[in-house]
Amino acid sequence: MSTLEPERGTGTGTLVEPTPQVSHGDGDHERFAHYVQKDKIMASALDGTPVVALCGKVWVPGRDPKKYPVCPMCKEIYESMGSGDDGGKGGDKK
Repeated sequence: MSTLEPERGTGTGTLVEPTPQVSHGDGDHERFAHYVQKDKIMASALDGTPVVALCGKVWVPGRDPKKYPVCPMCKEIYESMGSGDDGGKGGDKK
């Protein structure tokens, strides 16, 4: 047995669980602010649940969206939805 490896049955060990990757895609989504339903943003802020942007990105918001340009895909989808009254269900930047 190598001197660098601990002996079996002695000492303590630490289990490290991998953190799940919530964000999907090629990384370009990380450079933009995205449109998300207002009620979903509030729920995420309260309990840390992931949100889904109009473009499909899934993540837990945690940065200031004003510091980033709007996601072109989210913007295109939002504009194609029309300007009708959606009862607060429309997208918001996050």
